[in-house]
Amino acid sequence: MTNYILKSLTKERLDEMLRKELPKKLQKEISNSKIRRLIISGNIIINSKPIFVPSFILYPGTSVSVRIDEEKLFFEKAPDDISFELTKKDVLFEDESIIVVNKPAFFPTEAGITASRDNLHAAVIRYLHKKNPELKNPPYAGIMHRLDRETSGVILFTKSRAANKNCHSMFENHTAKKTYVALVTSEKELKEGEKFSVSMCMGRISGKSQRAKWGNVKGGLESKTDFLVMKKLRKDGKDCFLIECKPLTGRTHQIRVHLSSIALPILGDELYGGEKAARIYLHAKKLEFPHPITGKTMIVVCEAPQNEALKT
Repeated sequence: MTNYILKSLTKERLDEMLRKELPKKLQKEISNSKIRRLIISGNIIINSKPIFVPSFILYPGTSVSVRIDEEKLFFEKAPDDISFELTKKDVLFEDESIIVVNKPAFFPTEAGITASRDNLHAAVIRYLHKKNPELKNPPYAGIMHRLDRETSGVILFTKSRAANKNCHSMFENHTAKKTYVALVTSEKELKEGEKFSVSMCMGRISGKSQRAKWGNVKGGLESKTDFLVMKKLRKDGKDCFLIECKPLTGRTHQIRVHLSSIALPILGDELYGGEKAARIYLHAKKLEFPHPITGKTMIVVCEAPQNEALKT
């Protein structure tokens, strides 16, 4: 999220001022509909208060703070976003406090600034509401961690705000242990059972107006992932290796960046040097964590579909 400060030069409407001044700051054109979404989503701050009215009148010298997540703002719905409704078969574990589900590939975890884009968080709320149709308002579902749009597998939501603090703590302090599997390509032969680790300081390496890309940067956040070579197989006409990935930290695109940095890009991950394929072949296989209310150790496993070659 980036914060831009603009100043009104004349008496004018808020939306009209943003149409003139915001493209100069972003060095990129921005549509009227996106400007309207920015306003009604509460991302325009004047005198420490969010302004939700596009026709709000500004006076000369008024300072306007604009909060923008550019990746979400400039997202355009991809043609391969899927339609998805959560059903009982997709629920891996559920009790009064949490729900753990199997996220499909090509479906975002949460809503972007484009309100019409469907997402897993909304699907979980719809599922819980169907189970309790007598509720006047949609039930609560808290987002505790995220999976990239093309990544499939285990993801946890809270059903009670009482579980939020402990859930947040276990992801922040990494007492929630994640295991992924990935299909990588390699110019060298890897040995089954081979173990290795990657560590680096990670930060954003792409421009603010470009698609977000992360890498090794001075002053970045520490990151580490442990890897295990599981087996060699063939997928989409290519020789690949199935790799088990255990991130010990939780940085954006961490596994993708770490594998790419050692010339083992994930199949389908073109952003990080991977060969073109049906999808980015990364699957969240297992989540082990202390239950936020009882403290009991929970282990939730979700195998990838057999036809994706990520099944172990």
